[in-house]
Amino acid sequence: MPANRGTIMPLTLHAAFVPTCDQLLGGLRTVIDRAEAHCRAEGLADADLIDAALAPDMWSLPWHVRACWVHSGYALGLMPTGEFTPDFTVRPESWDAMRAMVDEARAVLTGVDEDDLERIAGDKVTFVLGGKKLMEGTVSQFLLGFNQPNFQFHATTFYGICRMKGVKLGKMDYMGPMQMARPDTAGA
Repeated sequence: MPANRGTIMPLTLHAAFVPTCDQLLGGLRTVIDRAEAHCRAEGLADADLIDAALAPDMWSLPWHVRACWVHSGYALGLMPTGEFTPDFTVRPESWDAMRAMVDEARAVLTGVDEDDLERIAGDKVTFVLGGKKLMEGTVSQFLLGFNQPNFQFHATTFYGICRMKGVKLGKMDYMGPMQMARPDTAGA
């Protein structure tokens, strides 16, 4: 039996939200690169993949990148204001624009101060859409119960669309660079 069994491990809001978003954004960046390379290798127009969706009533690739940005870096920037209103005004129309949006979100995540986030974790935040207050809760509840699941849905859907269109991808591409070391790559 491990010596620390029964010990409670404190988990900060930062630890629960930021590293996972950053990891999956790293994976999204890889999937974007692979999708563009697939278009080049197969002689496809970028639009053949960029405009693809899983179903007619679902978003295409650029909107999923935008949603990942909204539910990670953008959301973190709004938490201190006490109000979250999604911003879907700009659709990244190219592979480069999608990469830039992912890079921007990752830069915001890198700049989040853990102590600052913990200080506001219990503060109230309201979700406002079209001028209407739709729900409210604490910053912690909002990031973990609304933003994180939305982020993961859109990252997964982006990956799923690419797989559906024939892009050669595996789960590790989706998962992105993990913080854990793999024994088979130690010292490499």
